[in-house]
Amino acid sequence: MKGYTYDELSIGQEASFTKTISETDVYLFAGITGDINPAHLNEEYAKNTFFKGRIAHGMLSAGLISAVLGFHMPGPGTIYLSQTLNFVAPVRIGDTVTAKGTVVEKLPKGRVKIETVCTNQDGVVVTKGEALVMPPK
Repeated sequence: MKGYTYDELSIGQEASFTKTISETDVYLFAGITGDINPAHLNEEYAKNTFFKGRIAHGMLSAGLISAVLGFHMPGPGTIYLSQTLNFVAPVRIGDTVTAKGTVVEKLPKGRVKIETVCTNQDGVVVTKGEALVMPPK
């Protein structure tokens, strides 16, 4: 498998990845990262929070962006340099999240800015930001 090179990318080019967030995903993410905030893991605790129930880690949805950039576009060989993120709405267990990347600018030194947006199954934006990557040579 080969990723898109700088020259093969064009402004407006898009790619996406979709995943339904399971309870197992949330527990595995908590174990891997050490983020065991009860807002993610304890329904009784989470019922008394702003969200009135458990939510997935914000970085779990952001991780789907990594799948877009590292596997779909630009793809294998891409170096992920930076990412801004805004967590706009909660992701709940059972939500289907689509992460999309859109090329917005080609910069000097082979770098590319990519707008990143995650939406749920209802089209609600849950995470948005901008990535800076170096596509494969």
